[in-house]
Amino acid sequence: MINAPTVARLRAAARLTSDPDATPPPRPTRRGLAFDAALALFLALVGARYVTTASESDGAVWTGLMPLVPLVPLPLALRRRHPLTVLWTVLPAALLVRHQSADIAYTAGVVVIVAAYSAAAYGRRPAAVLPSLPVAAAVLVVLFDAAQLPHFPNAVVALLVLVPVFAVAYELRMWRRRVDEGRERLSALERAQLAALRHAVELERARIARELHDVVTHNVSMMTIQAGAARKILDTAPDKAREAMAAVEAGGRAAMTELRQVMGLLTVDAETGDAPAAVVELSPQPGLDRLGALVEGVRRAGLPVELTVTGEPRAVPPGVELAAYRVVQEALTNTVKHAGGADAAVTVEYAADHLRVEVTDTGGRPTGAAATGNGRGLLGLRERLAVYGGTLHTGPRMRGGYRVKALIPLESS
Repeated sequence: MINAPTVARLRAAARLTSDPDATPPPRPTRRGLAFDAALALFLALVGARYVTTASESDGAVWTGLMPLVPLVPLPLALRRRHPLTVLWTVLPAALLVRHQSADIAYTAGVVVIVAAYSAAAYGRRPAAVLPSLPVAAAVLVVLFDAAQLPHFPNAVVALLVLVPVFAVAYELRMWRRRVDEGRERLSALERAQLAALRHAVELERARIARELHDVVTHNVSMMTIQAGAARKILDTAPDKAREAMAAVEAGGRAAMTELRQVMGLLTVDAETGDAPAAVVELSPQPGLDRLGALVEGVRRAGLPVELTVTGEPRAVPPGVELAAYRVVQEALTNTVKHAGGADAAVTVEYAADHLRVEVTDTGGRPTGAAATGNGRGLLGLRERLAVYGGTLHTGPRMRGGYRVKALIPLESS
């Protein structure tokens, strides 16, 4: 029976030989190219030495091919860039010089071994490389025969040399491929993390923009209306004008307080990376317990508002409280801007499994502040409520006016 690791290796070998567009090896480094040039030069010098001493060697044959001997190893300088070309350049050259002397034949055999290893390790097309290796083995047998190696048949010697060479080259190729795949996975993970970070930053920017819109729009709208009312009655009713200006001042302070809360939460100590101590002293984000103050501020702006709370009030998550508060704040702001002269009603219902917040108005005429609306407020409310599984329903009432209703699920007590 063939075990699983062997099957995996065979499949890897099959993919390697069947993929004509296999991933090319990494670009050779300067150190690698320098080593290849030094290796080729060293073997060329060895060949040149055998040429100069050939007249003193027994069995040396001087022919016109003798000057070719030092040139046989020189293609090895390109063995990483063009491994298959180098192999097929070396093979015929080695066969041509094999008869000059036994030492020259042995040196040519070493050159063939290095070229065969390079083709197996760095070849870009395994389907073309593998058929070349048996040819290299046959040439090596011929060279070893010319070199007159003792004790072992030449074919055995060739196999004993080439099999380990091919095995090492194959394992090197597989290792390089695994390294490349691991590097690609790491790059993909880094890209995914960067995309997630960008997405998180975009979401945080949207959240901050939503908070700033809710804070600024409501308070500035109230201040604008109260300042306009004070200007109109400044000469005829200075006492009421002073009250309106006092309301403008209170609204400005409230806006600054909430802005400090939002901006303070974004401030991080540059040295420690922690939030500053001033953030801890900030009052908590507004919740349902501050609806009374919110409604009272809108009343001072001239909009009659009735607040009704039904059901048994109970603790709800802070995020839900803030979302409910923002619904009332945005709805009353829109009423002030788009329904001047209307009456409004705010209803908060604590049900068994949900919290209902509803704001209605009787309808009126748009004020000068209506032109500043862009619809972002209601969109931000839907996004805020969706975080807690809530829904927002808006639209005109059958009896006139407008309704904004939010339903937020709660855990049953």
